[in-house]
Amino acid sequence: MLEHYFQCPYCLAEITMLIDSSISSQQYIEDCEVCCNPIDIRVDIEEGEIVSFEAKSIEQ
Repeated sequence: MLEHYFQCPYCLAEITMLIDSSISSQQYIEDCEVCCNPIDIRVDIEEGEIVSFEAKSIEQ
């Protein structure tokens, strides 16, 4: 598991999440732990390292 820090696209708070480094390409929805808005998370992993990370707001 890799700990990754990023900024919430809604409230701009710095938050952290654990990412499973055994899965090379991931996409899922996770709620911000501060403002509870849903964030579209996309992660690419190569050789156990994060090579791409994107956290976008979900237009509602």
